[in-house]
Amino acid sequence: MGDVTQILSAIEQGDPAGSEQLLPLIYDELRRLAAAKMAHESPDHTLQATALVHEAYLRLVDGAQVQQWHSRGHFFSAAAEAMRRILVERARCRRSVKHGGTHRRQPLDEQMLAVEAPSVDLLLLDEALSELEQREPQAAQLVKLRYFAGLSHQQAADALCVSRRVADRLWTLGRTWLYRRIMEPE
Repeated sequence: MGDVTQILSAIEQGDPAGSEQLLPLIYDELRRLAAAKMAHESPDHTLQATALVHEAYLRLVDGAQVQQWHSRGHFFSAAAEAMRRILVERARCRRSVKHGGTHRRQPLDEQMLAVEAPSVDLLLLDEALSELEQREPQAAQLVKLRYFAGLSHQQAADALCVSRRVADRLWTLGRTWLYRRIMEPE
């Protein structure tokens, strides 16, 4: 973990070799996070976990913008946010008329399909999460870490530098608020 923090500091200082050193150290963990997130996506989603990791990583270590990483947890929090934004952008694109957003696929043979798990409307979730972020930023951050980054409850609490008890309260608040906002729109 010390190596990752040192490399993040080097990247912050403008070291061009830092981003090349960082990816091999964190790739497996980022890939697990992306795979966990992609498991919640609809079956017709075309983006692969590997592509999601690469696109998020490029956004994080963009040479044009100097990033400041305070810790390893801060970096992974930013990675979770980047992955969320990428998935939201893809969802918006798929819904656009230009990309056939009004058309729905029809299966050729319904008997061949397995039971589909219910999927969350990513755009509605993003809108609700943005509203929650305005009202309760820490609760929104905890939800992002748990849902999009795939962190455990304790890992998310550690990343936010809060106690387990505070994380429990934030998690309950965030989940309840989002559920009501999504399931009971005004």
